[in-house]
Amino acid sequence: METLKNFLELELINIGDFHIRIYTLVVVLIIFLITKILLIVIKKTLSNGKYRKLDKGANYALFQIIKYVLWVIAIGLILETIGIKLTVLIAGSAALLVGIGLGLQQTFNDILSGIILLSEKSIKIEDVLEVDGDIVKIESIGLRTSKAMNTDDVSIIIPNSLITTNKVINWSHQTLNTRFRIDVGVAYGSNVDLVIKVLEECAFEHPDTSDRALTEARLVNFGNSSLDFQVLFFSQNIFRINKVKSDIRRSISQKFVANSIAIPFPQMDLHLISNHTKLLKEDK
Repeated sequence: METLKNFLELELINIGDFHIRIYTLVVVLIIFLITKILLIVIKKTLSNGKYRKLDKGANYALFQIIKYVLWVIAIGLILETIGIKLTVLIAGSAALLVGIGLGLQQTFNDILSGIILLSEKSIKIEDVLEVDGDIVKIESIGLRTSKAMNTDDVSIIIPNSLITTNKVINWSHQTLNTRFRIDVGVAYGSNVDLVIKVLEECAFEHPDTSDRALTEARLVNFGNSSLDFQVLFFSQNIFRINKVKSDIRRSISQKFVANSIAIPFPQMDLHLISNHTKLLKEDK
């Protein structure tokens, strides 16, 4: 026992009043292991029992907040164990912290935005967002950045401040069912009722269309070169909706051909009035 005590008291680093013993390293290791074990237990707890009622995004946000809090406490305890007083460290580096704060304003803004996202839960995992004109699906929300996948299956790293300070459309926020529209024009003289019937059939025949009773085609305008129609439909396949729209457009094109419905191209009549004859007469 005495041998073990002497071993733990063995000094590894001795600089003035700063001492690091084997005992210190053991305590640091214990704090680290306890923190890791606590996080594993908390993660399993959130996945079971009453917390199972929370959706995946809410569970993730709650766990991330707990994880960051535990690691901040753990790092503080480790520094105290090593012999670094946090109060002295903060007071002694006040000027340095001001300089760092000025230089890293955007980073701190991103971190604060990450805390807001995780606590507010307005954006959750697997939400489909429109950010800067891109449609992305959120895969993870970190303290500074969020990771998302766009419709081309390219991973995108988004600063959290971009989500909290800019206008962002959350297609998944209120409901999994979202209404989309496809615009198409047909030639003047086409049978309007037939066009509406064809458009509605093409939309609700697609397997990714939901709430088929609410699928509706409309005559929305008398255009310069065409009768302008719009078909509205609901779908849960928000992230891959461009593929759904493409399929419906292909079906519309095929059925228009089968029913002799023409899609016109823009036309313009140009009238030219020539003064050439008049000028010749005046010259004579």
